[in-house]
Amino acid sequence: MTTTDWITDLALLLVVFRQLREGRLDRRSYLIPLAIVAFVANSYLDGVPTAGNDLVLIGALVAFGAVLGVAGGVFTRIRNRGGELFIKAGAVSAALWVLGMGTRMAFQLWVTYGGGAAHVARFSADHRITSQQAWVAAFVLMALTEVVTRLATIYLRGRTVSVAALPEPADARVVVGTGRAS
Repeated sequence: MTTTDWITDLALLLVVFRQLREGRLDRRSYLIPLAIVAFVANSYLDGVPTAGNDLVLIGALVAFGAVLGVAGGVFTRIRNRGGELFIKAGAVSAALWVLGMGTRMAFQLWVTYGGGAAHVARFSADHRITSQQAWVAAFVLMALTEVVTRLATIYLRGRTVSVAALPEPADARVVVGTGRAS
């Protein structure tokens, strides 16, 4: 693993740890994690291999990322205080985030330093996964999907919280001809 790999992995983990304290849900809440995964995708994703069972591997990890992302978004508390939205990642949300990002990091460490390369090569041959790039694409797309689905879930939940907090409109029915409300 390169220094950039470590910095990127730690930055992704810090995103949710920052949200363990309640903070305002604003544009930065969306842009920072999206910028990090855009950087990761640009740095590591050279393409999406489609030979053999590469797409099965990619699809499985993308689905795992989506489940983690939606669940993480559901377990993030969203409150409306004075017309502004605030979010706080709970323990479950943080644990899911660490599970997703930690799984990827652990896999990298195992393959790079822990003797896992031979096991992955054997597994890949047995299951018709054609290249190392399939693994890279699967894990990068898993992380991207986890981030995007978590943010989308928070966005949608935030819209319902802000709409639910709006005051009921006054009854504006006017009796025709009188100018008075009925």
